[in-house]
Amino acid sequence: MEISLVVPYAALCAVTLMTGWLVHWVYKWINPPCNGTLPPGSMGLPIIGETMEFFKMSASLDIPNFYKQRMQRGEPVHISARRKLFRSWYPETANIIIGEKTIDEFNGASQKFVRNCMSRLFGLEYLKQDLIPELEKDIRDTFAEWATKPSIDVPDSTPDVIFVLVARKMLGLHPSKSRELRKNYSSFLEGLISFPIYFPGTTFYQCMQGKNNMLNLMSNLLRKRISTPKEKHGDVLNMMVEEIQSEKPTIDEKFATDALSALLFTSFVTLSPNLTLAFKFLSDNPTVLDALKEEHDTILRNRKDSSSGFTWEEYKSLTFTNMVINELTRMSNVTPGIFRKTLTDVQVNGYTIPAGWMVMMSPMAVHLNPEFFEDPLDFNPWRWLDESKRNAQNNFVPFGLGIRACPASEFSKLFMALFLHVLVTKYRWTKIKGGEVSRKAVIMFPQGYQIQLLPWA
Repeated sequence: MEISLVVPYAALCAVTLMTGWLVHWVYKWINPPCNGTLPPGSMGLPIIGETMEFFKMSASLDIPNFYKQRMQRGEPVHISARRKLFRSWYPETANIIIGEKTIDEFNGASQKFVRNCMSRLFGLEYLKQDLIPELEKDIRDTFAEWATKPSIDVPDSTPDVIFVLVARKMLGLHPSKSRELRKNYSSFLEGLISFPIYFPGTTFYQCMQGKNNMLNLMSNLLRKRISTPKEKHGDVLNMMVEEIQSEKPTIDEKFATDALSALLFTSFVTLSPNLTLAFKFLSDNPTVLDALKEEHDTILRNRKDSSSGFTWEEYKSLTFTNMVINELTRMSNVTPGIFRKTLTDVQVNGYTIPAGWMVMMSPMAVHLNPEFFEDPLDFNPWRWLDESKRNAQNNFVPFGLGIRACPASEFSKLFMALFLHVLVTKYRWTKIKGGEVSRKAVIMFPQGYQIQLLPWA
């Protein structure tokens, strides 16, 4: 056979084989193996699946269409299995950004140790006895600084309020150092819900640059503390050094730096959206602001000593404030999702979720569901007056549930209450520009939200 005929024939065979392999591969992608019937839905495009649609932004506070379409396909399902069917799982970006070692080992002895550290610093007894005056001073100092400026960008400024305190309690950092450290976290949340493409200019790249800077600082602080073990600082870093140097340590240096990084990140990322939304919703709802201000002015009038500070008893007496906090956390939905991986085939309403698949529970899909909350996009704290009618507590999970529930939930609520107390009794504010809200998996202010904070005359 002449070579002029062999080459086209070989090329045709190669194309045929490649086409056959490609068709087979696409078929397997569209029809994955399953010992039963898969839940209704689509596998999306090969490799990327439906990720592009998942990342599409909603131009309002409402649930993005990606979630809405899937909610329409199924029914509410509750499964409790004590790790027989599911285990914790995190997206690849979370493993890279937060630290795979931390995520994989955050269980058993190491989990107990970290929770003990957090409870010693943010537990109920410490909150009651020691932390409130420190919190109040930090918040008052921050507001006083803001009031000297012609404007502040609220989404960019509120994280500093929390971060200064938490960095001091965890690392013993001075406020100037903690603000410098906080800048490295600015793109962490967006990085967690982005494609893991490490290339200059991408969100993930910026996030990783910040992570590397932050880990270097953490490592330096840890080594310095290890080299001076006799110095006692009473912070989380000190507790971790003592554990690392114990006879039977449950953590190592790598875990310590990753865990500190993750704890710092979650401390401010869960609170700052609520504080930012507080400015917006109170501005947009003057009736709510008036009721909130009246409750806190009443506290001031009832004090025997006008110069005394905020107390635990005052905090527990705040009825309307607690409803405002519930409504803020319901609408902010800070957590993009709670992820689990199936350990075995899971049967749900006649469908089979194969072993090894990921399941995501979306708090947003619960908190903004009109079946559970009437007019869910309306900021209405009074809805919490009638919890039994709406069965609200059973459908309200801002801090998680069970053994994975946030150990600092009471600290978060106290912080928001004290923040609102100082804000409405001492200050007023006017909008300068921005304030439009959108939602990806999390709350975002694409144009920022600039205000001017003014003290009451």
